[in-house]
Amino acid sequence: MKKFVASLWVFALSLVATGAHAAQPEPWQVRFQPAATGIMEQIRWFEAYTLWFIVPITLLVMALLAWCIVRYRASANPVPSRTSHNTLIEILWTVGPVIVLLLLAVPSFQLLTAQYTPEEEPAVTIKATGVQWYWDYEYQDTENPLSFTSLMLQDGDRASAGKEDRAQYPRLLTVDNEVVVPAGQTVRVLVTSSDVIHAFAMPAFGIKADAVPGRINETWFKAEREGLYYGQCSELCGKDHAFMPIAIRVVSQDQYQSWYAAAQEDLEGANRALMAAIEDGKGEDKVAAAE
Repeated sequence: MKKFVASLWVFALSLVATGAHAAQPEPWQVRFQPAATGIMEQIRWFEAYTLWFIVPITLLVMALLAWCIVRYRASANPVPSRTSHNTLIEILWTVGPVIVLLLLAVPSFQLLTAQYTPEEEPAVTIKATGVQWYWDYEYQDTENPLSFTSLMLQDGDRASAGKEDRAQYPRLLTVDNEVVVPAGQTVRVLVTSSDVIHAFAMPAFGIKADAVPGRINETWFKAEREGLYYGQCSELCGKDHAFMPIAIRVVSQDQYQSWYAAAQEDLEGANRALMAAIEDGKGEDKVAAAE
């Protein structure tokens, strides 16, 4: 069922125009961000699925409590019952929860397995290192490696970075250098830390991995929708924990290749060219101009 839903999701994404999409927290948000990967769509499906159990069980327990309070209050029941066993009730409250747990466990384990099992070999591998309080990224390309630091963009630097639109580049989430990945390709992320424990989390992708000093954890995603996505460090890591955001820009394969080639020589110029190409819809022509 979940694979079928995920397939429908991927098909729907292919029919939607891309480019201007940006997933980020919203004021008074109580649900998940829009899913950008098949895994996140499965997570959203599982959340809705569990609610079909949680809500009726909660209402049933509340109703039973209310009934017991009213029916067996001291004034209405001065002589309490001496009943100590009820075979039918004991069977029901044993078998019922077992069935519910099985119905929850099966899709839960299937989702957990999918989260740790990429469908294909990763096309891109990126090492993300948490530092107090920013992220270092290294593209694991043996022939043409690329590494850079990603810092939260200060308000005073917005104009020079061309990121004055707060709707697309929100305060406290915008960075100077986004991670750029190709759409429709599996990306492996190696997560570690240079000082304390951090956590690499991207809600729209359905991923979260602890960054532990001296250890490398691995996660992966396959973004099906182009756009700009935001996450944050999700592990308390010190006084500036709230100021080390994560930004991942998903672009077409051609745009990614052009950006990567240009970034070898001029990362800032490649980023600007990529932003311009996305904003005016001219594809990779402007990105290539930065090479």
